[in-house]
Amino acid sequence: MNKLAIATVIAATVIGAASAQETKTTGVASPTQTQVLIAIPQNVTTITNFYKQNVYDASDVKIGEINDVLLDNDGHVGAFIIGAGGFLGMGEKNVAVPFNSVRPTQRDGRWWLTMNATKESLKSAPGYTYDKIKATWMPV
Repeated sequence: MNKLAIATVIAATVIGAASAQETKTTGVASPTQTQVLIAIPQNVTTITNFYKQNVYDASDVKIGEINDVLLDNDGHVGAFIIGAGGFLGMGEKNVAVPFNSVRPTQRDGRWWLTMNATKESLKSAPGYTYDKIKATWMPV
């Protein structure tokens, strides 16, 4: 699931950015031909700056970890699934938060993710579980 999520986000980011970038194609152009970027767009970041990263509150207390990144139909990040509470994955509750509620900054050369939330507020939020058959997050 993790590799699929990362591959999906990367593919969606590249495809979405491709329409705004100079492209290079080979052979005869057709409406379904794959386009290749000749330069990486300037205002993008890698998903690894978010995926499986810890999230902290305003007091620098860890409140969870990003377990999944959800894309909308246009390929934009719409939400994160954050695992809150628990120990070593036991008793963890997965909650959905909007993309813009997580603020990334850099600290000591590393990405540092913060939210205006507490561990208790995340643990009291509606929870979700991943349905492998439907390949989507479902309310608990």
